[in-house]
Amino acid sequence: MADKPLRFLVLQSACVQLEKRIKCRKADDAFATTLHGAGQCGTMKSAWTLLAAVCALVIGVYAYMSLPGDWEKFGLQKAADSSYNLLVQGFRAGQLSLKKEVPVGLTQLADPYDPAANGVYRFSPPYLMHDLCYYKGRLYLYHGVTPALILFWPYTVLTGDYLSYRLAVTIFCAIGFLASVGLLRAVWRRYFAEVSVGVVVACAVALGLAAGTLAQLSQASFYQVAISCGYMLTMLALGAVWCALHDRERGWRWLAVASLTYGLAVGARPNLLFGAVVLLVPVAQAWRERRQVGKLLMAATGPIVFIGLGLMLYNTLRFNNPFEFGWHYVLSGGPRRRLFDVRYLWFNFRIYFLAMAGWSRRFPFVHQIAVPHLPSGYDSAEGAYGVLTNIPVVWLALAVPLAWRVRMGQAWSALHWFVVAVVLLFGMCVLPLGLYATATMRFEVDFLPALVLLAIVGVFGLERTSARQPVRRRLVRWGWSVLLGFSVAFNLLATAEHYAEAHTIRGDRLGAAGRQQEAIEQYEQALRIEPDYARAQNNLGYELLQVGKIEEAIAHDKQALRLKPDSAEAHYNLGLALAQAGRIGDAIAHYEQALRIKPDLVEAHYNYGVTLQGLGKVSEAIGHYEQALRLNPDYTEAHYNLGLALAQAGRIEDAIAHYEQALRLNPDYAEAHNDLGIALVQAGRIPEAIEHLQQALRIKPDSAEAHYNLGIALMQAGRTPEAIEHLQRALRIKPDFTPAQNTLARLQPRQ
Repeated sequence: MADKPLRFLVLQSACVQLEKRIKCRKADDAFATTLHGAGQCGTMKSAWTLLAAVCALVIGVYAYMSLPGDWEKFGLQKAADSSYNLLVQGFRAGQLSLKKEVPVGLTQLADPYDPAANGVYRFSPPYLMHDLCYYKGRLYLYHGVTPALILFWPYTVLTGDYLSYRLAVTIFCAIGFLASVGLLRAVWRRYFAEVSVGVVVACAVALGLAAGTLAQLSQASFYQVAISCGYMLTMLALGAVWCALHDRERGWRWLAVASLTYGLAVGARPNLLFGAVVLLVPVAQAWRERRQVGKLLMAATGPIVFIGLGLMLYNTLRFNNPFEFGWHYVLSGGPRRRLFDVRYLWFNFRIYFLAMAGWSRRFPFVHQIAVPHLPSGYDSAEGAYGVLTNIPVVWLALAVPLAWRVRMGQAWSALHWFVVAVVLLFGMCVLPLGLYATATMRFEVDFLPALVLLAIVGVFGLERTSARQPVRRRLVRWGWSVLLGFSVAFNLLATAEHYAEAHTIRGDRLGAAGRQQEAIEQYEQALRIEPDYARAQNNLGYELLQVGKIEEAIAHDKQALRLKPDSAEAHYNLGLALAQAGRIGDAIAHYEQALRIKPDLVEAHYNYGVTLQGLGKVSEAIGHYEQALRLNPDYTEAHYNLGLALAQAGRIEDAIAHYEQALRLNPDYAEAHNDLGIALVQAGRIPEAIEHLQQALRIKPDSAEAHYNLGIALMQAGRTPEAIEHLQRALRIKPDFTPAQNTLARLQPRQ
């Protein structure tokens, strides 16, 4: 009996503690409810005003920072001729291919997917077919069809005009940002009403300027159209999932909307497919709570399966394969590319999460990462940055458990499920990028917004748990504010650095179009933004060489090598410039270094051969020409120069074969017609020689050499008067042409 009072006291103490906890929780809930009620009057009105102002500011930044794609900007391509608008024109004409004719020359290439062989069709006006798909005589777009269906086509129908890529990317980014701010506001008002408006505004800025969207705006092209469309639809789908988790009566309807929206996102970016698992989160919630899941499951799977079947039919009608989006028929890569490989996973993880940006004292201060050695078969890694090392606000995602540390009850379980959905979306969107053969900054918007959303929930958790401790709250707020501010600043600076890349790409396009001076201006503008940009230095050197500024070209090539000593392209360009400057020994050294670094650099083999041929080392030159042709069988100039070298070596029949191959690739190659004529004369095939020499003169009437060679062929055919006539024409064009003078002197006495 003596134990009963003790047990009673222990039980009474436990009850008191439990009552205190319940009162504390009720007080917290009352505090949140009070703030929520007050918000209906003043606080929420101010919050709406501030959030609206921030949204307007961010969208204004988007509009200001968005630049048209290089082909649109420089008039190389009108909006009507851009890929998505050509696809719309094709749809309206009743076809699935682009409404664009395939150049005859492309169809005649031995390998139309060889980037070196089809370069003229990808980058030069009027073709501009870079990254289009070629299949059975038609051109297709491998980038997702959704932007054409939901924006480009309706815009054309409503306005009668064609939408520019710049405006399309801005629209997609703006709507995606507004959807993410809508989620931010919903999380705040439902679960964290005690968090101040200023904190919410700061988080909205992070969603707009630290989530990877800025990278889409610096060069609005077809890549960015598809990526920004996927971002917008993913955020809208996540918003619908939120509503499905919180609205039990109409949850199945919201889930159907999420399924439809996410299906369209997959239509824009097929690599987002795995993220569709988020649609099952409301189903799992209902199953866990022992509610009926049949209607929810149908809503989650029905629309996206319907869209998936539509995409499979679309692919089958285009490529005879339901799973082929056109990646294996892209003109810039071709069927030989291995797009996905588990071997790339660790490399891509380092690029996307761990790679530290370079820093300098000159604006924009941020520079590209030092790219590790590429795995075998990997394409390229340019412009990407490690989000953990350069966008530190994402570390706050680790604080998410604090969001419900002292909260209990069914009402808060929906937040758990939503966080699970965001985590799944992040993970499933990262996975395909980890396996992909290319890494670039623009891809980060596939997963970074979800990670920033998680970080914001972490910020709210930190704010709430430190709300009653002013000193701690001040320290915590300073901490996350610094991380957020640094992340926003980094994104802005990295985008400025990205503008240097955009100017460089524009320079590449202009140079390929033969507009050297404009290309030079673009490279110079890139270097004003980032003086240590090796690629811009290298390409500027090449274009300066094309306009005859040899010493300036050499200076920029050397600067490129100083910045990137292992660049095969920089060694090659410097060798090219040194050869034109007459410094043959130095040129050869750089050609050899370029080939040591990159043995399959076709242009280095070709120009090294030209240099060796000029030195009389014909057999070595032949070896390099043959290597260039093994790498690129449709290299017209290599066929022609190999013909010259073989003729010098006395291998006339082999020379004739390569001249003929050069003419098959370029029927208007006057020099090839001329030299083929000479070889045919040497082979005793005079009538054929005369025909080719006449063709050379039809193409190039003022060629003294062609007139002279035709005179020789006509002389051997016994057509002396015609021979004399062409020799005289050769001398009128070139009065000091000694061989023509001597031959004419021998013929005229006979006459």
